[in-house]
Amino acid sequence: MDRIRIVGGNHLEGRIPISGAKNAALPLMIASLLTDDSLTLENVPHLADVEQLIRILGNHGVDYTVNGRRERQQEGYSRTITFSARQIVDTTAPYELVSKMRASFWVIGPLLARMGEARVSLPGGCAIGTRPVDLFIDGLQALGAEIDVENGYVIARAKNRLTGNRYVFPKVSVGATHVLMMAATLARGETVLENAAREPEVVNLAECLVAMGARIEGAGTSTITIQGVEALSGARHQVIPDRIETGTYAMAVAMAGGDVVLEGARIDLLQNALNTLAQTGTEISAVENGIRVRRNGTGIDPVDVITEPFPGFPTDLQAQFMGLMTMARGKSKITETIFENRFMHVQELARLGAHITLAGQTAIVDGVTRLKGAPVMATDLRASVSLVIAGLAAEGETTVNRVYHLDRGFERLEEKLSGCGAIIERISS
Repeated sequence: MDRIRIVGGNHLEGRIPISGAKNAALPLMIASLLTDDSLTLENVPHLADVEQLIRILGNHGVDYTVNGRRERQQEGYSRTITFSARQIVDTTAPYELVSKMRASFWVIGPLLARMGEARVSLPGGCAIGTRPVDLFIDGLQALGAEIDVENGYVIARAKNRLTGNRYVFPKVSVGATHVLMMAATLARGETVLENAAREPEVVNLAECLVAMGARIEGAGTSTITIQGVEALSGARHQVIPDRIETGTYAMAVAMAGGDVVLEGARIDLLQNALNTLAQTGTEISAVENGIRVRRNGTGIDPVDVITEPFPGFPTDLQAQFMGLMTMARGKSKITETIFENRFMHVQELARLGAHITLAGQTAIVDGVTRLKGAPVMATDLRASVSLVIAGLAAEGETTVNRVYHLDRGFERLEEKLSGCGAIIERISS
């Protein structure tokens, strides 16, 4: 099993290319199920989750071709991929595929809208109730779907097409907004989604669907209106740059010190997080085709954060910001309001010498003047990269195990950081 070795202490200087957003690419790929024409997506990142979704879509009969790679970049960076779902051969998404990636459950919306039926495994075999899939089911039922849950599968039917309706999300859900918006594009009549997610990835999907012939207004606001159409066509669309990768590398520069340009990054996609980072004493500025991040020698100021749906501070940057706060000059409070059990990285940061105490959904981080390298274990995608950030500033050697978590969401992380002066390498078993 691969691991990543880091020797801390080097400043970061140079340029880091920001890849296409995984969280945008996945729903865009799933949208290919809505049409029998080809959908071409530019700037698709080369990640484990993308490859897994390609396999899942292939199970439904989707063919794909890779037409090239991003200009002036190395082999393996973001690609242009064309998906063709001319014929859906299977409307079942089996447990052995869905259990590996929760987002694959989202195929239920396009399959139901186009084929009138879908049989999709509950992700991870989870139970209905407090789990997020209840929002998907309630929303699809509001559009007229008949849904049963049997033997760990959600079985959905809409024999005479879905019917537009008004649906109010009881809580903001990016995934459920993706699914209901896709399903409503082929429904009869008008659908109004209220308390919808406002994330840039939702806007990116809506723009793609409009390019395919959908009629959507209000994406990026809490109310999205969709006028159903008979069929969608093919299109060519670009995946937005990854705001979570952008924020992660910005925090890495803040932690290690240095001066780095994040190429292709967009400030508007994560303004709140960058404003928060600026409060730590890090300089953030827009430059041509990117964002410049600088911290030269000064200490890190402590800042309190609360995770919120967009445009608030992203939950997907919470672990990285905690890694940064471990060496702040004072105490900071980090409150997680989106997901339960998302402080699994705390014990691993403590192995590096961090002082963190937990009080419910709040972590109190008492900054220390030095961290010391140690072997640590990645527990999930975002937690794993928080350990990398801490390791960049820790004295001596840090080894991060279980880096397959990193490969799910960060394209060539060690190459991008080493290109800016970090001592970091992947060690294969």
